[in-house]
Amino acid sequence: MYTKQPSGSAQEGPRKPSQSMALAAMMFAVAMTFIDQTIVSIATPDIVGELGLSASGMQWVVNAYLLALAAFFALGGRLADLLGPRRVVVAGTVVFVVSSVLCGCVPQGDFALTWLIVFRATQGLGAALLFPAALAVVVAVFPVERRGRALALFFGVTGALTAIGPLLGGWLTGWTWRAIFWVNVPVAVVALILTALAHVSDRRRDEPLDVPGAVLIAIGMGVSVLGFQQASAWGWDSVLTWGCIVGGLVVLWLFCRYELRTAHPLVELAVFRDRAFVADGLVLFFSMLAFVPLFFFASVYAQVSLSASPNQAALYLLYVFAGFALASQWGGRILDKRGARPTMKIGCVVGAVGFALWAGKLTDLSMHDQWPYAALAGAGIGFILAPASTDAVNRAIDASYGEVTGITQTIRNYAASVGLALFGSLLTHRMTENVDDTLQSGGMPAATARSTARSVAEAITGNADDQQLSAGGSAVARTVQESMPEIRMDFAEANQWVFYGMAIALGVGYLCALRHPGGTRGTERVDEPSADRSHAPGRSS
Repeated sequence: MYTKQPSGSAQEGPRKPSQSMALAAMMFAVAMTFIDQTIVSIATPDIVGELGLSASGMQWVVNAYLLALAAFFALGGRLADLLGPRRVVVAGTVVFVVSSVLCGCVPQGDFALTWLIVFRATQGLGAALLFPAALAVVVAVFPVERRGRALALFFGVTGALTAIGPLLGGWLTGWTWRAIFWVNVPVAVVALILTALAHVSDRRRDEPLDVPGAVLIAIGMGVSVLGFQQASAWGWDSVLTWGCIVGGLVVLWLFCRYELRTAHPLVELAVFRDRAFVADGLVLFFSMLAFVPLFFFASVYAQVSLSASPNQAALYLLYVFAGFALASQWGGRILDKRGARPTMKIGCVVGAVGFALWAGKLTDLSMHDQWPYAALAGAGIGFILAPASTDAVNRAIDASYGEVTGITQTIRNYAASVGLALFGSLLTHRMTENVDDTLQSGGMPAATARSTARSVAEAITGNADDQQLSAGGSAVARTVQESMPEIRMDFAEANQWVFYGMAIALGVGYLCALRHPGGTRGTERVDEPSADRSHAPGRSS
């Protein structure tokens, strides 16, 4: 049942300095999680070399963080409601920064891989607690009429920090790769100080935690995401791949059945009766299919096809964020005045056009010629991300901001995993076919060319576990070396399929945006009863 917010809540208009301080505190807090998404990839060769890890072992280090994010986002959002978002932000920050320090202190030897996997997973847990709670704080301190601009700034700044990760990683790795984890310490200290100075009041719920629901969604999300993550390594025809994907989805179905029958659910599924909320979630899903995987594919393309250094590849990604940051602010203003529907439609169209035009320019092998299209693609996502997320939060049942941000972040993270798996498999398949043709045209026997092409594709996309190319002998290695200019073009052509796929994803997102009823509703969903939802289980009045 919907209830009026208690007097003295942040919605009644805290002083402006408190709002600004709270926004700055939350941006510093989540900055660690955004930077961490890309900074580790730059240091991977140094980590593997010093600790003696295999490529597959290092992939599990990356997967551990993403799996924990996927498994615990919903729990983090619910805890923000039950314990208060400020408390959960502090707890998540502490868990994240302590885990970061321990990752940087990994000892050499046989225990190194296990150590890194464990503490990367606890890093992911800290981020899963921190992010939805931080969003809930921003939502709570800003009134609905100003929330769009505030969250546009939040997403614009924190999103741009993802592009700083590779630049910062390259600089820190020059000293020691361990510094990529230790850099989180000063950021966390600033975040905790600002959080204390902001004097954010916590709004708690006196309800029990749905432990069985938390376990079910953690297993379902974790297992299905694992299947998508390992699809390239295990193969799409593997029983293990489909066992994880289907098994995880079955557990998620059981989770939904359980949530509908429990008195105090982890996720209030009644929110999905709201047509606008469903449209917001679908648009977020299809836009995140493109946005998060873009970091990986564009960075590798720049280094392989454009022969760019890691730092140059990071600068290449800044074109995306230039458009992203500007459009985020513009989208926030449109949201406050006209609602989410116009800006989501604009974003999907702009993004689809940007990705399609960018795909057409990839084979020109010129970084300078691509920047307008990279910026256009980033602008499309910028128009979508903050408005869709904010509109979903505005439609929260009984102001359960933490819970709804947990749902939207789970959708985003799941979409990212699916996008990386699907586009990664597409890239590897097209790259293998292209290189196979190139090597055969250079005189290599068909059977040797096929296996060598597969090894080249896996090495470029990060799935190779050893130096498979050397197994073919010096003649094979020499042929590959002589064909490198053509192989760079082969990779660019393979990436075109990926970028066109991203354009198609945003095109589907546009169709979902058309289903949004429009309007700037939000306040009435917090303060007034709704006959459509008054029977929602588990809500106290």
